[in-house]
Amino acid sequence: MYNIEEPIYFYLLAIIPVMIVVFLLVFWWKKRTQRKFSDLKLLEKLAPNTSTFKTVLKLIMLLLGITFLVISLVNPKMGTKLKTVKREGVDVVFALDVSKSMLAEDIAPNRLEKSKQIISKIIDKLGSDRVGVIIYAGNSYPLLPITTDHAAAHMFLQNANPDMVSSQGTDINGALELAKTYYNNDEQTNRFLIIISDGEDHQEETKEIAASLTKDGVKIYTVGVGTEKGGPIPLRVNGSMIGYKKDRQGETVITRRQPKILQEIADEANGKFVDGNVTGKPVKEITDIIANAEKNEFETKQFSDYKDQFQWFLAIGLFFLIIDVFLFDKKTKWLRKVDLFNEEKGKK
Repeated sequence: MYNIEEPIYFYLLAIIPVMIVVFLLVFWWKKRTQRKFSDLKLLEKLAPNTSTFKTVLKLIMLLLGITFLVISLVNPKMGTKLKTVKREGVDVVFALDVSKSMLAEDIAPNRLEKSKQIISKIIDKLGSDRVGVIIYAGNSYPLLPITTDHAAAHMFLQNANPDMVSSQGTDINGALELAKTYYNNDEQTNRFLIIISDGEDHQEETKEIAASLTKDGVKIYTVGVGTEKGGPIPLRVNGSMIGYKKDRQGETVITRRQPKILQEIADEANGKFVDGNVTGKPVKEITDIIANAEKNEFETKQFSDYKDQFQWFLAIGLFFLIIDVFLFDKKTKWLRKVDLFNEEKGKK
C-alpha cells in the first residue's frame, strides 16, 4: 500500500508540457532562420552530422529525468506491515442507481453526477465508519465491499456509470438483497442503507424486501434526484451527444422523478426520504443521523511502518539526466553506419 507524503510537488510536472512547447517553437524558429540564409541541401553538406533524432532523444532523457526527480520530491511511501486496529463506527452502504434515466439533465450537471456528489460529501464527513457501494440498474453489482478505506470509496465512485451494468432497468430488489450480504459484523447494531435514485420503474414488492431488512437492523434512507417535470435522456457516443432516447413511436422519452416509492421504502425501514436536488440538504440530514447513532467497536487491518521510496526515483532521475549530459546532438559514427532512419540514403 502506497502513501504520498508531499502531493503538492506534482504541480511541478506542469513544466514538462511547457518545455515541449518551447522546444517545438525553437526548433521551428531554427529551421525557418536556416532557410533564409541557405538551401537545405547546402545545409546538409555544411553540417552533415546534425541529427534531429539525437536532439529529440536528449529532450526525452531530460523530461524523464525531471519527471522522476519530481516523483522523488513527492516521496511515495510503501506500507510494509499490516496491523489490526480497533475503531468505533457504524456501517453505511450506498446503493446508487446507474440506469440510463439517471443521465437526464433536469438537475445540473445530471442526476447521476449529482448523486455522486452527495455520496462523496457524506463520505467526507464520516469518521471511522465503514462504507460500501452498490450500483444497480437492470442488475445489481458490488462496486466496493464494505471498508474503512474512504479514499478507495471515492475512487470507485467516480468511475460508476451505466455502462458498468450489463442490462438496463431498475433492479432495486436485487440491490436490497445484495445489501444484506454487506453487513458482515454481527455485533454491529447500527446499519444504514442509503438508496439514491430517481425512483423510476421500481417494483411494488420492493417494500416487502425493505421490511425484511428492517428485521436485520438496517435503517434505509432514500434520496430522490430529478424533478417531477422531468427531462429527456441524452445519448452520447465517445462523449459527443447524438440525440435523445426515443420510444417505439419515435417520441422523445421524458423521465420524471417518482418520489412515492422512495418515500414508501423509507417508511417501511424506519428511515426517511430526502430531496436530493440541493446537495447540502441530504448531506446534512444523513450525516447528522449517522453522527448521533450509537457507535460499535470493530477491528480492521491497515498498513503501518511506511518506508520512504524517494531514493529509487531520485537515482533513476539522475541516471536520465547523466545520459542527457553525455548525449551529443550530432550523429555518432556507429549510428551513421546503421542509418536507422535512412538519413544517409536520402542524401545520395
